[in-house]
Amino acid sequence: MSSVTATTTAPAPAGPAPEPVRPRLDWRLRFGALSLIWGFSFLLIKVGTQGYAPFQVTFGRLAFGTAVLAVAMAVRREGPPRGARTWGHLAVAGFLLNALPFSLFAFAELTIPSTLAGICNATSPLWGMALSLVALSEDRPTRVRVAGLGLGFLGVLTVLGAWQGFEGLDARGTTLALLASLSYPVGWIYVRRTLAGSSHSNLSLTGGQLLLATVQLAVVTPLFTTLPTGFAIGPLLAIAALGTLGTGLAVLIQYGLVAEVGPTTGQMVTYFVPVIAAAAGIALLGETLTWSTPVGAAVVLAGAALTQVRPKRQAQPRRQHRYQRHG
Repeated sequence: MSSVTATTTAPAPAGPAPEPVRPRLDWRLRFGALSLIWGFSFLLIKVGTQGYAPFQVTFGRLAFGTAVLAVAMAVRREGPPRGARTWGHLAVAGFLLNALPFSLFAFAELTIPSTLAGICNATSPLWGMALSLVALSEDRPTRVRVAGLGLGFLGVLTVLGAWQGFEGLDARGTTLALLASLSYPVGWIYVRRTLAGSSHSNLSLTGGQLLLATVQLAVVTPLFTTLPTGFAIGPLLAIAALGTLGTGLAVLIQYGLVAEVGPTTGQMVTYFVPVIAAAAGIALLGETLTWSTPVGAAVVLAGAALTQVRPKRQAQPRRQHRYQRHG
């Protein structure tokens, strides 16, 4: 979950695809690895916040993720983006796609289970479709997609137990998680409008984006937190894994997937993430589920899948690489 499209949980700015590299692993294995990495991200956030403040978790996550992309850029001999205008757009993208949602999820998981956070993240395609109908003139609604949108939000109400008056629900934490999932498609639409067709590679743009998001958190974190009196090893390792794997390595894996099998197949990771997040939370953190949570999550995912159905005549060219996800 490092940068996200309106249809995934975590990707990178639109632009030219990286130079094709012969994959060492079958794409299905990489697809499974990416699903696991992003699915476990919510558990790692939860563990990280047990020892550090939410802003500190986000700052560490971004710092480790940026370091991974910096190494990848050095190996591929790619330089940073050029131009003040590009850096300005990347600053906004870094805020909307990284600094803001990562922080919101960290604050949300202070009071809600990682399982619920993962399910809230799965609403990103629903928000993305609703926003794209307004912000992107070329994205026309169809009956199937509108039905998917309605079905998806019905699933959200089911997860939240609307018929019980949202009894037992932590409204603040859930709202923060839903706002985080909304931030991803807002950022994707911004990037699509400002950076699509850039002469810089995706790797270069995303490296700059993460760097600026890290700088933003470096400024904010000291203002709202104090240095920890001790350094809890477990939470620190969780933050390191969250950054290096869930933010850095995941972006690199996603590049290869999109380049090899296209964005439509690549974005299917979205539908596995909440399942893995729920399994991890239950098995490793002892979190519990009521019947409405998995049922509602299944409805959300079905609705999200329908929102991605497009008539063949509206299919996007494969060369257009789209941004979420990371979690």
